[in-house]
Parts: sequence; C-alpha cells; structure tokens
Amino acid sequence: MFNVISNELLAENLHKMVISAPRVARARKPGQFVIVRLAPGEERIPLTIGDADAQAGTITLFIQAIGASTQKIVATPAGGALRDVAGPLGKETHIANWGRVACVGGGVGTAVLFPLVKALAGAGNRITTIIGGRSSRYIILADELAPLSERLLVTTEDGTLGSTGFVTGPLQEMLADPERAPQAVFAVGPVPMMKAVAELTRPHGIETVVSLNPIMIDGTGMCGGCRVQIGGATKFACVDGPEFDAHLVDFDGLSDRLSSYRKEEAARHAATGCRLKEERR
Repeated sequence: MFNVISNELLAENLHKMVISAPRVARARKPGQFVIVRLAPGEERIPLTIGDADAQAGTITLFIQAIGASTQKIVATPAGGALRDVAGPLGKETHIANWGRVACVGGGVGTAVLFPLVKALAGAGNRITTIIGGRSSRYIILADELAPLSERLLVTTEDGTLGSTGFVTGPLQEMLADPERAPQAVFAVGPVPMMKAVAELTRPHGIETVVSLNPIMIDGTGMCGGCRVQIGGATKFACVDGPEFDAHLVDFDGLSDRLSSYRKEEAARHAATGCRLKEERR
C-alpha cells in the first residue's frame, strides 16, 4: 500500500496528491510516469510524476478527476492509501542547455510541464514559460513556475487572467523576434494545442518536444494500446516515450485513438456517478 500524505484541490477537478513511494522517488527522472491503481480490480491510471522528494520518499501527482476511476482516486483522503503505484516508467526527458527555451502548458498539461521546467532551469536554460486555460480558475502552478522562469506568461480564453487568447499567441510573438526566439520548445497539453505549437515551430526548424498521453494499460509495451505514429513508424508511448519530436507526431491519428472509447467511458462515468451519489446520501 502507498500512503497518501496530502490531497489538495488546486482547481476544478484537479488535485495535487503527495504519495509515499520511496523507491519511486529515488529512481524517478523528469518526464517519467507511474501507473496507479486504487484497489484490486480497479482501472490502471497513468500519471506523470510532477515532483519527487527522495529524502522524504514522496512523489507528487497532479490528477485531473474526470472519469470514474480518477474521481475515486482523488476521493482518497490524507491518511488513506492507494493499492499500487508502479514506476517510474517511460524514458526520461533529454535535458541540455539550449540557451533560450520556451515551455508551453495548456490546462492540466501545466502539471506535466512543471518537472520539465524545473529540470531545464537546473541545467541553466533561460526559460519563458507560457501557460493557459479556459479561465483563471484553470490556471495552475503559476506561483511555482514563476521563480524557475525568466518570464512567465499567462493566457486565458475569456481574459480573466493574463492576456486573452491561446498559448500559441505569445509563442508566435516570440518566434517573430530573433532576439527572443527559443532554441528549443517543450509543449504539453491538449492534442490540438500541441499540434498547433508544432506547426508554429516547424518553419523555423526549432527542436520541439511534446509529451503524449494516449490510451495506456500495462505500461510495458505489451498491450499495444498506447501506440502512436512517429515519423511513419509505430512507437509505444509507455516505453519509447512519452516524449517525442513534435514535428514527427501523427496528431490526427492520436486524436482518433483517444476518442475510440468515448461512448463507453461516458456510460461508465454516468453509472459510477450515480452510485457515488447514493453512497454520499
């Protein structure tokens, strides 16, 4: 069992959970993830390791509770426990000193971006971090990212915080200015956002890395559920990724695979939601 040290609500449906997992905390590298299972028979959920404290033996997970399984996980209070936390899995992020780096996070993707920014800053990069969401309610980790960044830019679709628009706006402005243009770009967020970032940087030939989150089951490459097309070749996000060259990713194919079980997920969510309401009464 893996004890829950703390469970904090950061934004609507988004929780920050600190879990006791000493061996994972010691071995974890930026970009890697774990697969969490609440109890026997429950769904296996892949989650990026947002941070780790090897001395305390803890890892930090940022969990967006939308489906039935993630809602059950975030309902576990401090003092409770998770049955399984398997990892670290996946390849670690390639960290180098590029000089100027842009890190772009959309929505809950900002949580995945956080360990990358931390590692890139530690390597001496000058980082412009751009984060966005639908409104101010969905902007997370701004206070934590600010001291790691040379500049922190915030966008919201409704203009309630920062500039109005999408994260691609400030990035496009950076690319148009030779003195501010980054030598590398990291982007994490919804598939359309990552695709848009890739298309912005492609004409400039700027190295661009995205973190993919396709359907995943076992985390070892055996099930094939997380397969993605990278430069025309089949790769498995759990063992070959989760980070890939954005200019080689088949984002349209990834979108299709992510929507494969939407009807089944909605049905399970509705059924489980009813049971949870009955239990609370």
